[in-house]
Amino acid sequence: MIRVVYYYLILFMTLMMTIGGSVAAFMAIADIVSPPSYYQSYMEYKEMKIANKTKYDENGKPISIPEIDEDELLKEYDMVVKQDKERNKERAWNTLIKSFGWIVIPLPIFIFYQRKIRSSKE
Repeated sequence: MIRVVYYYLILFMTLMMTIGGSVAAFMAIADIVSPPSYYQSYMEYKEMKIANKTKYDENGKPISIPEIDEDELLKEYDMVVKQDKERNKERAWNTLIKSFGWIVIPLPIFIFYQRKIRSSKE
């Protein structure tokens, strides 16, 4: 009796691990196919760059506002967006590989104990 409960407990745990790994793998594949978009708009990026290059006096008032080349700033923004998408894809591949571990490791244990239960019923 205790052995059967133990077997069913192992089956339940390994099944939950496999299902969790499958869900995580599906989410990682979705991130690879369609990575999340960059969170910052061009105008926010531009304002941040201007604020970082502006010099202030002791009272916190701006002394000089820098001149920024729009074309160069747009190229830089596009590069940042592209790098962010690539980074998200790399993270998604990493997550996918880890998720397969949650599928591949408990699945043989599940199959082994499922066969043990079948053989004990016969």
